[in-house]
Amino acid sequence: MFPHHREREQPIFSARAHVFQIDPTTKRNWIPASKHAVTVSFFYDANRNVYRIISVGGTKAIINCTVTPSMTFTKTSQKFGQWADSRANTVYGLGFATEQQLHQFLDKFKEVKDAARLAREKSQDKELANTALTIAAPQSPPVMCVNGPEDKLFRSQSADITLSSEKERIKKMLSEGSICEMNLEAELFTLQDSNSKLVAALHEANANVEQWKKQLVAYQEETERLRDQVSELETHGGHGPSDLLKDELTQSLEELEALLKAKDEEIHILQSKKADYHEMEHDRNEAMHRLREMEMRNSDLERRIQNTEQNLGNSLEDRDRMDTEIQRAIEILDIKIFDLNDLRQSLVKLIDK
Repeated sequence: MFPHHREREQPIFSARAHVFQIDPTTKRNWIPASKHAVTVSFFYDANRNVYRIISVGGTKAIINCTVTPSMTFTKTSQKFGQWADSRANTVYGLGFATEQQLHQFLDKFKEVKDAARLAREKSQDKELANTALTIAAPQSPPVMCVNGPEDKLFRSQSADITLSSEKERIKKMLSEGSICEMNLEAELFTLQDSNSKLVAALHEANANVEQWKKQLVAYQEETERLRDQVSELETHGGHGPSDLLKDELTQSLEELEALLKAKDEEIHILQSKKADYHEMEHDRNEAMHRLREMEMRNSDLERRIQNTEQNLGNSLEDRDRMDTEIQRAIEILDIKIFDLNDLRQSLVKLIDK
């Protein structure tokens, strides 16, 4: 009986809106019926040929209004509209996010109102007959049917949390790999800069060495010539230079020898720099090798995170579809619960009569 009862009334249009009710005291101020936007749906009961506007917030019905031909939905502002329900002795107000949504609801209200008018003209007593036919109500509470979808919803949320944790973990790994790669690149750039400076210094030193070698050969030739002159002068005796000239030649010879020593030291320093250059080249090659390994690792991590994101997207799509189905089932079940409550009250009234 209950599945048949659930199938007889189906939603035909739904919209999201903020629900308000008129203040019963002042009849002027609006009282919010919901803290946030909720789903407001038109339902059609094929057996009773009745249209209803229903909105459920949490565990209670915010709107449970049967559409009658005398109702009128009035647009009072760009995104707000209202209608009066004489049975509930109240006025409902709906605030929409856009003007287009308001017009869609207004058009559907007019369409449902016309359908209700035609239904009333065809059969005035059909609703009462259908109420009598549904006296055999289900004995088991329909709330039990909700456990299954809620359980699925919890499992979906758990799977979502697990996938999110896995995604965050892989992103952290990729971030750490990127940091290592950046450090290696910075180290490599430093080594390349030092290498460039050393190469430039080495080229300059090589050029200076060639120049210094030429100067050294010239100094050696000049030294040998001066030594020959000194020896020749010492050999000729009386015809030799004075002591002042000897001192001057000796001083020039010492200066040349000191200059030769300094040039030898500079050549030794340049040779040691050349050894440092080879060591820097070795370090650069090692850094390049480590950088290539890090790039391969990052590529693997990127592939893994792409696969995880794809799986996560598929899981989220499945969860969204499941959530939609579950929400639809829960709304219908909640509505049917209120229907059973209404039916129970009607039966109590019938018994009292």
